Amino acid sequence: MTILDWSGSLAPGAVVRDDRVAPRAAWSAVVPAGHVLTIVDVGGNQSADCLLFDAADPAERYSAPDTLGWSGDAYVRTGTVLRSNHGNPLMTVVGNEVDRQDTIGGACSKESNTLRYGHHAAADHACRENFLSEGAKWGLGARDLVSNLNWFMNVPVEADGSLGIVDGLSAPGKRVAVRADRDVLVVVSNCPQMNNPCNAFDPTPLRMIVTVVGAAPETAQEDL
Repeated sequence: MTILDWSGSLAPGAVVRDDRVAPRAAWSAVVPAGHVLTIVDVGGNQSADCLLFDAADPAERYSAPDTLGWSGDAYVRTGTVLRSNHGNPLMTVVGNEVDRQDTIGGACSKESNTLRYGHHAAADHACRENFLSEGAKWGLGARDLVSNLNWFMNVPVEADGSLGIVDGLSAPGKRVAVRADRDVLVVVSNCPQMNNPCNAFDPTPLRMIVTVVGAAPETAQEDL
């Protein structure tokens, strides 16, 4: 899979954080209210599994049912408000270069790998393990894992209600940008899945860029 060196944010402003997430690795940070996080699909069709938490009270966290119920759409698109289990806005999608983003397909685990791909996959690293190890840095555990967002993953909903994980709609350098509506802890697993052809069996890097919208570069003094 071709990997492009792409670092552009979808939200003009001062860049206060610009991280490369290695293939199969995890990432986390608190994105302050009003800041915008741009996630870059560097290699193309690389799922960025994502959990969101209120930074002040992690018991309030991203809720797929609330988000879909309020939006009236099975997918996450430009303008979708990502809501918490209390129905409150956590982040809003302000830029999106992929037609639709998934929040139904869930995260891979050692158990799901075994069911989907056979017992030989039981030892493979998975998003659940990434979430657990990265979340532990913030005092989070297994009980804090909920249905997640899957940026850049294509999970079509068929007429009969069935789901599929198929070739993605993304491409190298495609981006999605979300604005924090409060201080939000973002935890991302750069999906380690090597058994599905949607990413050509080859996990690739992600870029995580945080910007202060409207601020000139010399005015940004924050260290996130």
